[in-house]
Amino acid sequence: MQKFIISSLLLTGFNSSSQAQEIIANDNMANLPGVVVTATRTETPKNQLAAGATVFTRQDIERSQVKTLPDLFKGTIGVDIAQSGGYGQVTDLFMRGTNPDHVLVLIDGIKAGSATVGTTPFELVPIDQIERVEIIRGPQSSLYGSEAIGGVIQIFTRKGGSEDKPKFTLDAGGGSYDTAHTAGTVSGKSGNNWYNLGVSHIDSQGFNNKRNSDPDRDGYQNTGLNARIGHRFGDKTEVEAFFTRAEGINEYDSAYGGDNSEFVNQVLGIAGNIDVTDNWHSTLRLGQSLDELDTFFSDGSFESRFNTTRWNASWLNTVQLSDAHQAIIGTDYRLDEVDSGDLDAFNPGFDTYNERSRYDVGVFTELHSRLLDNHFINASVRWDENQAFGDYVTGNIGWRYNSRYGISPFASFGNAFKAPTFNELYWPDTGFGGGNPKLKPEESQSFEVGLAGDHGLWQWELRAYHTDVEQLISGWPPVNVDKARIEGLEAQISTDLLGWRHKLGMNLLEPIDLGTGLRLQRRTDKSLSYDMSRSLGAFDLGLYVLAQGDRPDLDFNTFPATRVKLDGFVTVDLRTAWHIDKNWMLSAKLNNLLDARYQTANTYNTPDRNFFVSIHYNH
Repeated sequence: MQKFIISSLLLTGFNSSSQAQEIIANDNMANLPGVVVTATRTETPKNQLAAGATVFTRQDIERSQVKTLPDLFKGTIGVDIAQSGGYGQVTDLFMRGTNPDHVLVLIDGIKAGSATVGTTPFELVPIDQIERVEIIRGPQSSLYGSEAIGGVIQIFTRKGGSEDKPKFTLDAGGGSYDTAHTAGTVSGKSGNNWYNLGVSHIDSQGFNNKRNSDPDRDGYQNTGLNARIGHRFGDKTEVEAFFTRAEGINEYDSAYGGDNSEFVNQVLGIAGNIDVTDNWHSTLRLGQSLDELDTFFSDGSFESRFNTTRWNASWLNTVQLSDAHQAIIGTDYRLDEVDSGDLDAFNPGFDTYNERSRYDVGVFTELHSRLLDNHFINASVRWDENQAFGDYVTGNIGWRYNSRYGISPFASFGNAFKAPTFNELYWPDTGFGGGNPKLKPEESQSFEVGLAGDHGLWQWELRAYHTDVEQLISGWPPVNVDKARIEGLEAQISTDLLGWRHKLGMNLLEPIDLGTGLRLQRRTDKSLSYDMSRSLGAFDLGLYVLAQGDRPDLDFNTFPATRVKLDGFVTVDLRTAWHIDKNWMLSAKLNNLLDARYQTANTYNTPDRNFFVSIHYNH
């Protein structure tokens, strides 16, 4: 029945918009950090929004010379990263102090991640296939439904070029931990058609990820593929198909089972858009995402299989009511399916879920208005029907004023919810307790206020926010018992000074478990980042400094587990690039110059001083 609904949506609503383009970013938008799609589900200037937004373009990714998404996110305003080792190792992403499963992740508009644990493996997404990343901070359930308590991260894969002549890029490099990396793309357009094809591969022998374990090296391999093709029918209609896939092998240290895994993460879909009238634009998107993980012991014997398939369909309509008012009306349908294999060959069915699928249908509307020339209002409301717990209504309202003095005050308020995961709801009871099908969704209420300024050479922003999260799920069997209060301050400033580009960011956070009065685990309470860069003729130079305070975690080597404190740290990264000519470039990066020894997850090592050198070609 659920798949029939998806098909019906496709047949009845194959309309979309070349102007609104919910997710199909046009050729120019990919390089515009001042425009975002995710905050309103249509292209909107950042300076018309109350929500906090960070945009990474392809140029930002290449300039920073990072090789993984977690490395790109480190030090980002409102984001904290805790990683259990090096390349490919499990990553917890905390947005504004909320839980890792309180962040909705989209890839080309398709919901990604695991329905069993509720998180997305950022560490496995090939960064070479990414054109743009948008991070929207604060509650977004009124536009997206479940999971968007802390915010939304949307990843846009590479799209076809704007020139008839094909464009080629090639990258090859290597560095510490016996790491080798290669990548290549070909893109362009022919008449009304555009295309992009990209491949990448990274192979690293790694280092020993876990302290007090076998002193082995934990390797990682990841092969990525990205393809996008599209066609424009005249001036009003276009259609596009997209596909991205990552698969590989991961080695790690575990005290609870296997220590090798094979993974597949894949997104495929089709999107179309049309200008129905001069004032009505409509977008339809249909897609599927896979998250597959098979775990093995070091001798090759099988341990477990956890596979998630997510079906997505969305229909978005943007109506220009007047020069000052725009309405957005849409609906989403999502179907999650899980499949699992035997965790224990001597106990068949140990991890067979009591339920293997569930659906969610959402209907939403948003009004984006400009009042008295410089006042902007965004208001949205959404109704969701979830198979697991019934109906839920969320809303959000934001205001921003852009004064003639270059100073902009803003404020927003919204609520959000997070549906329980399959593990929390449907894990079978094998004598240690199982899932709880009576769980209610986790709920939040948030508000924030702030100021932003743009004074030519100087740009700055200051935000203060407060979030209450109720009915937090904890314990085993899981129950809705915990409450949390999260308060924070975000600040950033950037300028061009003495020929250098400077960017300084700060996060101050107080995430408190109201039941115990203690700080929530693995969150740092203070973080400072500083990036400095410039070009000197054919050379680019850069410096990045990240300083973070201590964070609490649990020591599971004791019973019951005891709380421990992980010390703060400072890391310094240096980078340079030499533009040999218009086609060739040589780049080099030295990470953790001071060889800081620190942890962001208890007992797990982090990279020591390391380097990477690459040669790049584009034509």
